Amino acid sequence: MTTIEHQLHPEVRKFLAGPRPLLIDGEWVPAASGKTFPTFDPASGEVLVQVAHGEAEDIARAVRAARRAFESGPWGRLKPNQREQLLWRVGDLITERAEVFGQLESLDNGKSAVIAQIVDAGWAGDIFRYSAGWATKITGTTVQPAMPFAPGADFHAYTLREPLGVVGQITPWNFPLLMAAMKIAPALAAGNTVILKPAEETPLTTLLLGELFAEAGFPPGVVNIVPGFGDAGAVLAAHPDVDKIAFTGSTEVGKKVLAAAGGNLKKVSLELGGKSPNIVFADADWEIAVPGSVDAVLFNHGQSCVAGTRLFVEDTIFDDFTAAVAEAAAQVQIGPGLDPATQLGPLISQDQLDRVTGYLAQGLSDGSRALTGGRRHGDTGYFVEPTVLVDVRPEMSVVREEIFGPVVVASPFDAETGVIADANDSIYGLAAGIWTGDLSKAHLTARALRAGSVWVNQYNGFDSALPFGGYKQSGWGRELGGALDLYLQTKAVNIKLR
Repeated sequence: MTTIEHQLHPEVRKFLAGPRPLLIDGEWVPAASGKTFPTFDPASGEVLVQVAHGEAEDIARAVRAARRAFESGPWGRLKPNQREQLLWRVGDLITERAEVFGQLESLDNGKSAVIAQIVDAGWAGDIFRYSAGWATKITGTTVQPAMPFAPGADFHAYTLREPLGVVGQITPWNFPLLMAAMKIAPALAAGNTVILKPAEETPLTTLLLGELFAEAGFPPGVVNIVPGFGDAGAVLAAHPDVDKIAFTGSTEVGKKVLAAAGGNLKKVSLELGGKSPNIVFADADWEIAVPGSVDAVLFNHGQSCVAGTRLFVEDTIFDDFTAAVAEAAAQVQIGPGLDPATQLGPLISQDQLDRVTGYLAQGLSDGSRALTGGRRHGDTGYFVEPTVLVDVRPEMSVVREEIFGPVVVASPFDAETGVIADANDSIYGLAAGIWTGDLSKAHLTARALRAGSVWVNQYNGFDSALPFGGYKQSGWGRELGGALDLYLQTKAVNIKLR
């Protein structure tokens, strides 16, 4: 056992001591088949623990439990302030155990434990508390009907905003705890019940989160967690007794989820891929623009849907600026997430390593040039060097397709011609960055970009109160500050008084 492993929190050691079951109807149970699957440490490739392998029958059990909890359990009778208190308690419990969540996330995902504790666990707690406040602020409206075909009659009309019912949710492997919080918290605030299928690569922090719902006092069946593979997600998306499906992941899989959901026309929200532009004007402050542009692509090892992987730099500073970005990226400390010195951890899996290195080989073969990186790092674990590619062309796969690794492609632009057309030349529209000292230029550029989130003189400028989602093939709907609308439906009530 290494020195780093000796530093594991006792609760993490305990959690990894035996197989991890499913959470269905308030009980921790094995899969109906009895099967399990391993989850791996991407820094070493070693097995962490076996996890119950949820399949169709387990999804069906979870849906039945969620339906009972919604229609006949105590959940539907709770007052909004009671839901608020329960959600707030979960947020506090996450914050209290942030170190445990951070270490477990690091082991399962590869990211820095320090960052996972501060960002992933810290923000997840905030999302639950933010969502808790909305539980008491779900209101309808009153309407005075004209009813011209009923002259002389009086009416009293109003609207109600009500929960959808049973919600299926599918989360990705890049931010497991954070994505679970973004999905579960607003759904519960609105009064729904939930079945969540975490990514098979990273189920552990979601399962640990499941333990907090019973501790906080949630009734059985309100939250169900069923780890499994794509077949389980497909069953959940297609299930006729699921009223809504919420998915975060690749655009390719999102289209399959949408098709599966068509059977009962369940409501669908999708947060999908990105190939986000990061635009640096000549008047940018290099002291923030250089490290900001590095962070835009290397945060979470480049495994982020909003990553600023298309770097557009004004031509008068292009060579010097990209050289500075490459130099800063080359200095990043690569290593396992449990090492406090690590700034760039491993990719999630061998498949992802093969995907990213395959893109790099193709990009270099197509004529791009690496200012730094371009290869796998070491021969243990799934590490890739931070890479800055120049001499790229718009038709290259490294420019057009989402790589999901620590790779940025840099292109110059002319101030006269502008950058908007090239920045918007993508099937995606999730996020964008702008670096400039000119306030008018910042506003005009932000207005012209086809992206759901635009950050000026910063990158990854998230907040729980800000809506998050994409244009074009980056998805449907808005999470975080706009999430409540995803989990409510409106009923109109019209009463004839005389």
